Amino acid sequence: MVKIISAPSLIQASGNKEKRIEEFFGRISSNTSEVSIARMISEEGWEEPGQCPEFNEYTVVLKGRLKVSTRDDEFILESGQALVTEAGEWIRYSTPFAGGAEYIAVCLPAFSPFTVHRDE
Repeated sequence: MVKIISAPSLIQASGNKEKRIEEFFGRISSNTSEVSIARMISEEGWEEPGQCPEFNEYTVVLKGRLKVSTRDDEFILESGQALVTEAGEWIRYSTPFAGGAEYIAVCLPAFSPFTVHRDE
């Protein structure tokens, strides 16, 4: 079966500032629980609460710089770089840099607000 996604679904983001989440595949846009694929556009100074998700997340930075923190390390991803985090690992994303960032996030299984386990 072929299914065309005419336009992504816009998803409400967590964090201290606006962040645009365009879900192309996932629980909202395509009723898919196996995988979610979304484009993220976050402005300078955006940060979200830490989380300990039940899914693997694959992140590819398209533009700008993305800061990714774990309990033990901090990574700065530049345009063209990618990162994978495994389910059960605490992680926090932010864009403290001028111009913010645009990136693709792929989650296996699909992202769910019930399995992301954000810090309070």
